[in-house]
Amino acid sequence: MSVISPRSREEATSLPLPRAAPVPSAGRSGGTGSGGADSWGSEPRGTGRRTGRLRLSAADRDVLWLYLLTRAAVWTTAYCARWVFPADAGSRDPGPALASFERWDWGHFLNVARDGYFPAGDGPWNADWDNREAFFPGFPLALRAVHAVVPHWTAAGLLISFVAGGVAVLALARIARLYLPDARAGRRTVQLLLLSPCAVFLAAGYSESLFLALALPAWLAAQRRAWPLAATLAALATTVRISGLFLAAALALHFVLTVRTRADRRRLPWLALPALPAVLYAWYLHARIGDWMAWKHAQERGWYRRFHAPWEAWGTTWESAFDHVQTTGYAFMFQAELLTMLVGLALAALLIRRRRWPEAVYVVLSLWALGTSYWYTSIPRATLLWWPLWVTLAAWTLRSPRFRTAYYCLAAPLSTVFALTYLTGRWAG
Repeated sequence: MSVISPRSREEATSLPLPRAAPVPSAGRSGGTGSGGADSWGSEPRGTGRRTGRLRLSAADRDVLWLYLLTRAAVWTTAYCARWVFPADAGSRDPGPALASFERWDWGHFLNVARDGYFPAGDGPWNADWDNREAFFPGFPLALRAVHAVVPHWTAAGLLISFVAGGVAVLALARIARLYLPDARAGRRTVQLLLLSPCAVFLAAGYSESLFLALALPAWLAAQRRAWPLAATLAALATTVRISGLFLAAALALHFVLTVRTRADRRRLPWLALPALPAVLYAWYLHARIGDWMAWKHAQERGWYRRFHAPWEAWGTTWESAFDHVQTTGYAFMFQAELLTMLVGLALAALLIRRRRWPEAVYVVLSLWALGTSYWYTSIPRATLLWWPLWVTLAAWTLRSPRFRTAYYCLAAPLSTVFALTYLTGRWAG
């Protein structure tokens, strides 16, 4: 395995920046002083410094304050939605305080956490089966554990997302500081994520926040060549979402491009660890219902995720969006799916052009998985997991105030519409 030069290593692992702005190496703080990336996690090998402990710098506290403010905004929106848009227009009772967050996928997570995957012999052989095995066990297991302390199931799910989201935004800010020399990079990147159209799902009892709380620290660990830690965190992320395997592929490529010493090469077997949760889950499903591919088959039954050529998926989604075959609410969301696919393709092309191969692999695998079904489903939500997108947008908004203003003017109404759509029980994201 060849060793690449420091310059080519930076080119292989950095995000696209406007006009090739200088990018600090993984072993430096990114020009942010005490708020730099070295204040978190393991240090790069060979620095001669002890592994740093988790410490909150002034920049980290600023990010957490922003996070708390946006959580308050989401909860305020949820409160208003209950009163202004009740299920029954003539109702005088807005319903339970947390009912706005008990939507869609939450029901599947709750069913698994409370009753298991196949309660009382129930399963996919029944006509009314809910296909709950389509959801990986990481979030339901966390939900069941937290429920032992927090008796209310919905409150327990919201608490998981709240805590995990705080971890995720801290990690995202530190990733941004690795890539961008501007001291404002961390806060700006987090701000763009938290004000993005589908940001409401980071506050709901969904799996996105928990996944990011594991995946982003895994990526940080990889930047410091702490491969056992990176692989372990990626394995935990895979218990939450199948996207953990896409992360594992990006980590493996990053390993190949940055390996330096024989000691680094000896850590190669660790990179197989993220596949273990998926294998164990497949084994569990086979032991229960005799189907190694039960997860995929549940996706096919419940969400039409049978393989179709990318142009077929695009055509079906386009028809659903613009040919008046769906109600207006669904048609609007299919329009959002198409737009987000274009954003994802543009991001992938930019990453490839800039030779950011690991990040490109992560995004391309995500697009392939989402773009080869009968039609597009949940691509807008998937943008929450594309950390290269938010770092790239941060670079552009830091360089161009006009671009920043244009983005916020577009994102603000979309964020409000998506939040209200989800909180009032309509399909969103």
